[in-house]
Amino acid sequence: MAHEIVDGSSMQRALTRITYEIIEQNKGVDNLVFVGIKTRGVYLAQRLAKRMEQLEGVKVPVGTLDITLYRDDRHQPDHHVEPTVNATDVDVDINDKHVILVDDVLYTGRTVRAALDALMDLGRPKRISLAVLVDRGHRELPIRPDFVGKNIPTSNSETVHVAVEEYDGHEDISLENRN
Repeated sequence: MAHEIVDGSSMQRALTRITYEIIEQNKGVDNLVFVGIKTRGVYLAQRLAKRMEQLEGVKVPVGTLDITLYRDDRHQPDHHVEPTVNATDVDVDINDKHVILVDDVLYTGRTVRAALDALMDLGRPKRISLAVLVDRGHRELPIRPDFVGKNIPTSNSETVHVAVEEYDGHEDISLENRN
């Protein structure tokens, strides 16, 4: 059974903090592009862009990235089902831009590795940063987030669920033990 560890208002504060950190580290909002990793990363990227527009008065473009075909675990024997490919939608030229990849939970790093491959197929950004709402540890690849909303130490037997209003109808971060 899942139990809530972060409520919706704490999630919003974490996203606001990430927004301020991005502005500070980037020294403004010039040449920024948010790219959300499907599914919940897209909604988080849209929220960061909206908050940035409120703070800086500049509309930062937001793209959507589907990494399904870039996953390195989709060819394993227990994956007999062909993946459903959803559209990648990055309408802005990412060449020479500072792209901020946005995802809900960072775990092993494999999703981010796949997202980097997908992004490089779209262009050559000047810089790529990673913003995640939750970093739960247990990396299998040398990937580190640049912007983190919450560090939530977990065991491998636990699952972190991020719920966003736009997709799930409610808002929280919960932890579930799989055993």
